[in-house]
Amino acid sequence: MSRSRVDEKLGFGKSTVLGIQHVAVMYGGAVAVPILIANALGLSPSELTFLISFDLFTCGVVSLIQTLGLGNFAGAKLPALMAISFVVVGPAITIGTNNGGGAEGLTYILGGVIGAGVIVTILSQFAESLVKFFPPIVTGSVVLVIGITLMPVAMENAGGGAGADDYGAGVHLLAAGFTFAVFLLLNNYAKGFLKSIAILVALVVGTIFASFLGLVDPSEVKSASWFAFPTPFHFGVPKFDIAAILTMALVGIIIMVESTGVFFALGEVSGAKVDGTTVKRGLRAEGIGAIFSGIFNSFNHSTFSQNVGLVFLTNVVSRYVVAFGGGILVLLGLVPKIAAVTTMIPSAVLGGAMIPMFGMLMAAAMQMMAKDDLTKASNQLIIGVGVGLALATAGAPEGSFAALPELAEMLIGSGPVVAGLGCFLLNWWLNGANYDPTAEFEQAEADSAEHTA
Repeated sequence: MSRSRVDEKLGFGKSTVLGIQHVAVMYGGAVAVPILIANALGLSPSELTFLISFDLFTCGVVSLIQTLGLGNFAGAKLPALMAISFVVVGPAITIGTNNGGGAEGLTYILGGVIGAGVIVTILSQFAESLVKFFPPIVTGSVVLVIGITLMPVAMENAGGGAGADDYGAGVHLLAAGFTFAVFLLLNNYAKGFLKSIAILVALVVGTIFASFLGLVDPSEVKSASWFAFPTPFHFGVPKFDIAAILTMALVGIIIMVESTGVFFALGEVSGAKVDGTTVKRGLRAEGIGAIFSGIFNSFNHSTFSQNVGLVFLTNVVSRYVVAFGGGILVLLGLVPKIAAVTTMIPSAVLGGAMIPMFGMLMAAAMQMMAKDDLTKASNQLIIGVGVGLALATAGAPEGSFAALPELAEMLIGSGPVVAGLGCFLLNWWLNGANYDPTAEFEQAEADSAEHTA
């Protein structure tokens, strides 16, 4: 298949606006990770400001590596925007607090991130031989679970964001509903370029509307500095602790499973051929990105599902648009004052925009699975059991798996990982290691046509 749509260049103006849309969509989730970790470690407000700037800077650099590539060595060259994964939060807090908290605890986390980056880079070399074990029935199931498990995040934002004193108040739901309605109107009635930036326009209009409800806080913009260049090892020389490295390496492997499904999903919508080589380069970029991120005081990156949903929703699949978003993130990391402007977007407004994006991600997953033979009993069992287990564990009450070892608890607590491992093992067992879904599906259609005739 051709990669022409992925390689399409839309011009500076359109690419910039569409890039800003990607940044607006990912910003809230991206900065949430350093905020959560900083609060748990007891970092000062000034240290948190630096941590967020480093976060944005590294997200931008790694996104450029993933979209533009480092020759044929690294980078999937797909419209995949990279951001700090939420999977990082729990393990990072555990490592940091177990090692004294504060900046000292952070150095142990960063040492783990760098070590994990080296391990992921090495493991990526074997991705090509593993791709055959991930037919559409497996990757589609993983993407479906990603979309489903993200929906509560959207609703949490629509209610005002976790920890809000007035969570669930009518003003938050009104702002979310208004933003959602603006998007639906634009997506249904707008044409051309305006339709492709419907999410961005909805976020801007929704924020203006929310300002009349008293939900917009400009204080962060006033207090932010104008320039801050990211410096390596800002919080101190990283500490390379074996336990921390193994823990963050497991995080990296979890992200690898999620990203593999996302690469195939992006290939599906863009028409680009995604094979073992593509996956290997994409995962290698994640490993290199983690090493770079640890040096520049940040954490492990993943292909951000919110932005994958945006690609499906807008059908703008140019990798250069996402590269523009990466460039904007680099600039935001250098200019905290400008970066702080995006903090004015209320959580409720973000929630109203997230719901259709995650919904489209689930629709895309079903399209992926439809490429396989869904009338086959083994495939139905793979979907039913694999997705069912993932949703059961992801929705289990907090502490349900506390009696298990920490690493096992972390694995079971990630819905996409349970879906990926469960569907992978079931497919291997029920369909065999040499299962070719395309050939079987075509044969089934041929047999059906012959029977009808």
